[in-house]
Amino acid sequence: MSTGDIYILGGFQTDWARNFTREGKDIADMMRETVQGALDATRLDPKDVQVAHVGNFVGELMCRQANLGGLVIEAEPAFDGIPTSRHEGACAAGSLAALGATAEIEAGRYDVACVVGVEILRNLPAFESQKNLGVAAWVPRETEGLEYPWPELFSRLGDAYGERYGLDRKHLVALAKNAFANAKRNPGAQTRGWSFEDKAFGEDDALNPKYAARIRRQDCSQITDGGACVFLASRRFAETWAKTRGVSLDRLARIEGWGHRTSRMALADKLAASSDAEYVFPHVRGTIQDAFKRASIPGVEQIDVIETHDCFTTTAYMAIDHFGLTPAGKSWQAIEDGTIAFGGKRPLNPSGGLMGAGHPVGATGVRMLLDAFKQVTGRAGDYQVDGAARVATLNLGGSGTTSVSFVVGRGSA
Repeated sequence: MSTGDIYILGGFQTDWARNFTREGKDIADMMRETVQGALDATRLDPKDVQVAHVGNFVGELMCRQANLGGLVIEAEPAFDGIPTSRHEGACAAGSLAALGATAEIEAGRYDVACVVGVEILRNLPAFESQKNLGVAAWVPRETEGLEYPWPELFSRLGDAYGERYGLDRKHLVALAKNAFANAKRNPGAQTRGWSFEDKAFGEDDALNPKYAARIRRQDCSQITDGGACVFLASRRFAETWAKTRGVSLDRLARIEGWGHRTSRMALADKLAASSDAEYVFPHVRGTIQDAFKRASIPGVEQIDVIETHDCFTTTAYMAIDHFGLTPAGKSWQAIEDGTIAFGGKRPLNPSGGLMGAGHPVGATGVRMLLDAFKQVTGRAGDYQVDGAARVATLNLGGSGTTSVSFVVGRGSA
């Protein structure tokens, strides 16, 4: 069985504008809502689900809850007895859960897998949440003395671009504005109801506080509560599932390719190792190329939509050239010529991405797959990209330490 034989039957995400703690709900409630929502959306008999994989980063730190595979069983009684696994790779946890599920389907162990990502991040004060999220860096080597480690580290990513190729802040501002504008079309996005004056993207420390040299408030992704779930299936099961619903197999979404690489833990070590390389993150470029190769496509020219990891504007800037939308170091070209705009040749994060849609860490990679499914099956509503037939994702963990990419298309292999 090839990767192209794995189908996405559909899924569900919670409303990422919600605060579960204020509603008196916990991570078990989130798991239940997310799984049940996906079952309803796919009209899948829960008895057909044979295995479950959970993506979560800081359940123990934020909620004092581990062993989240057990909560999948609590989410649906019919799942009792199926094997479950929890995956952690910082912000890439959801994509790692999906990789675990695809591997088991490819191996022929199971035909139907539940992939669910859940994270509660809004139950603690901002400083404590940031401290907990900082454990994805190298502690204490990278975190000691930093109140907000991630803005500082990803500001240094911008520094690397500035030193090697030049980096104009106006391009980072344009990426932030693009993310928030796209999120307004997405009914599940955390910031869909937010509004900003132009000054909110400027350098006024009151309106747009500085967190690090190149990072201000509007350069950052959101602290978010949220869950996302997709059901993956073998070709054998997908054919039967589609037939009973009067749907052609050619209309289903399928995973065409994937890439997964891990690099050095510390950002400084990664940047030093790539100092003479064409790309700032050669391993991330390799991850994307691995996904393209497995999907049997030559490059980004065969991709219609990109859902990428924009935890900060500097990360989004990095993704543009690493996907091959521009030559290395020239991401600004795709910003200025409108390539990545919603109506451009290859829209970047029509969902709003992490900045606009939200970033419940363990759920983000699963949400990317769900949005890829929506795009290629024409179900993305107001943020549907016309003619989208193939979507590429990029999900990062830590300072790019873990990188996962998927290519999702439509039709039988």
